[in-house]
Amino acid sequence: MTPDELLSIADDVVARARPDEELEAVVSWSHDTEIRAADGEVEHFVESDSAGLGVRIVRDGRTGMAWVGHLGDREAFDECIAEARDNAAFGTPDPDAGLARPDGVAPVTLDLFDPRLAEVATDAKIELAVALERAILDADPRMVGLEASDYADSVAAGAIATTTGIRVAGADTSAYLGAWALAEDDSGTTTGFGFSIGRSTEDLRLEPAAADAVNRCLSMLGAAKAPSERLTVVFDPYVTSQFLGLVAELLSGEAVLRGRSAFAGRVGESVASPLVTLIDDPTDPLAPTADDTDGEGLATRTVPLISGGVLGGYLHNAYTARASGVTSTGSAQRGGHKGVPGVGPRVAKLTGGSGGLADVLARVGDGLLVTELSGLHSGVNPVSGDLSVGVEGRRIRNGELAEPVREVTIGSTLPRMLHDVVAVGADTTYFPWDATGVSLAVSDVTMSGT
Repeated sequence: MTPDELLSIADDVVARARPDEELEAVVSWSHDTEIRAADGEVEHFVESDSAGLGVRIVRDGRTGMAWVGHLGDREAFDECIAEARDNAAFGTPDPDAGLARPDGVAPVTLDLFDPRLAEVATDAKIELAVALERAILDADPRMVGLEASDYADSVAAGAIATTTGIRVAGADTSAYLGAWALAEDDSGTTTGFGFSIGRSTEDLRLEPAAADAVNRCLSMLGAAKAPSERLTVVFDPYVTSQFLGLVAELLSGEAVLRGRSAFAGRVGESVASPLVTLIDDPTDPLAPTADDTDGEGLATRTVPLISGGVLGGYLHNAYTARASGVTSTGSAQRGGHKGVPGVGPRVAKLTGGSGGLADVLARVGDGLLVTELSGLHSGVNPVSGDLSVGVEGRRIRNGELAEPVREVTIGSTLPRMLHDVVAVGADTTYFPWDATGVSLAVSDVTMSGT
């Protein structure tokens, strides 16, 4: 379905609101493809359409939500509205409840829809997944198998209309190719991943994706524990993206209001090294998670979070902004039409760095390059910021990569790690989630091993 068709449905639903209530209609549609290859054949194939309407009603500070999983039945829309209205009647009053209202910020024009994707034959998509598996296994005799070789794409459209004056619609496309591979020699087995992302199948790059998976596997063969010590760690862009995503989540108004953020009440304070400038930029067209509007229909915008180490503010949707006495930053997040909006980053990124991984390694001299971590969210206390996670990677000696290391943990606190940043790369790398990555060096981290 087209954005205009979805917006027409949303307008129709909003027109049924009563004078004493606020009503929001969220309409979504998508066509999705998932392919997994194994042993040169298709192991898994799903091609599906999904659509639905979500209705949120606010009356007297009480909020009710209901949804329906199809778009072809006007009677079902009436039932959905009635259910949301009934749920609102039993809701708990909240003085800050309410829908987003237009704030005068115009959406940035982003080219997020690639019409070529609809023309790609299914056989061509299957061949990509099969060819990626083949390229990885043919690269080296030590490559012994794959946990997955996947292709996925999506064509999606959505619309939001409200009684408060929000009226937006749009569409986007995405394509993904990736694999988790296995390598083996006398020392044991290792895993590694590689991927490519774009707006259409033509954007995907098979060879670099295969090479990344192979290199990550082979570089870790023979890995062993290392002695415990305090040292400088370098996060590769993949690890940095996970670290930044966590930091940005703790900089959400929702985390602050719930008392679940180590950064609560610290606006205007130094919370990081002067080298750290962190923004959320949903308007970056290169990011697969970019969007011109947020989950409530407000225009997205670049949000400065930390500038030269100083905390500038938090991410907000309409509710957290109202509860905090500020304005929304256009940071509402919504997984679809079925739920109420949350708040969080969309394209968190560090800016102002220089050089790539090799340059950062040279600046560090000696330390540990971290290429994989485990238990990040479970290993972090969001209030105190205490952090302890398992990692693997390569020792750094004289600015060069040396022996592989695994089965060690690193420990510190998020605030301390941010203050101890000693080098930031400019090798911005995009991932299919809410944060980008760069090479990032952090000093004085405890590594626990043998």
